[in-house]
Amino acid sequence: MSTPAALIDWSQPWLKPFRVLGQRFSTAAAASDNWRLALNTIAQERGIRNYLGLPISFVAQAELPAATAYEAFIGNSGKVPTRDNLHDFLNALIWLSFPAIKARLNALQAAELAKAGTLSGSSKPRGAARDAATIFDENAALLLVPDNAAGQALIAALRQHQWQQVFVEQGHMFARDAEVWLFGHALLEKLVQPYKAITAHTLVLSVPESYFALADDAKRDWIDQSIAADLVQQDALIGRLTPLPVLGVPGWSGGQDQAFYADTAVFRPKRSK
Repeated sequence: MSTPAALIDWSQPWLKPFRVLGQRFSTAAAASDNWRLALNTIAQERGIRNYLGLPISFVAQAELPAATAYEAFIGNSGKVPTRDNLHDFLNALIWLSFPAIKARLNALQAAELAKAGTLSGSSKPRGAARDAATIFDENAALLLVPDNAAGQALIAALRQHQWQQVFVEQGHMFARDAEVWLFGHALLEKLVQPYKAITAHTLVLSVPESYFALADDAKRDWIDQSIAADLVQQDALIGRLTPLPVLGVPGWSGGQDQAFYADTAVFRPKRSK
């Protein structure tokens, strides 16, 4: 079976954190002619486990029993149903990249399912915590800024949708002192064929200035462990996500002039209450 990785341009700037793994995966999948096997080889090598300590493996969708919730199945078995498509491949890529966050989200979803008294995941209302976890899982970006005055000013401008300040006046920060890491696999799927209006639900983190001196792998591990610890509380994501038009990130799109950021159909002003 052909690998969905072949559809991805790994040179895109937003894929920098995944580039080494993605290219390695593409090579392994081509060699084995079985991209789930390649996924499982890397998962086993990295010792990836779910919140119950069960080894994570990626299996065919047909292994998901009828009337069993997807998240409950992952929690109880460690098996992640993975269809033959780009969306599920990217979900697996996130599992391999941020295993602690994915395990914590799975634990949160499983707890919400148990609280609702259902294993099907569809017969009762989802609830605010489960909705927030789903949105984060599918469409999140992570914005890391230094825990200093400049970082706080960037956060305040972002929350007020002051796009000129975020991307132009403070745009120089993205070259060294602020980072955007993509997490949502549906968000990554949209960016395979990018368009200007793609907007992420963004979790903003104030980090020690020493973070920015770390190597990329150390940064990824820091993010993974820090956010996973933050998500221990069931309501940790409620009300914390803020919009970010991702192709506004300096260097992530061509033509980022004044007119680019003046497009209010994409860079929308904050609604007054």
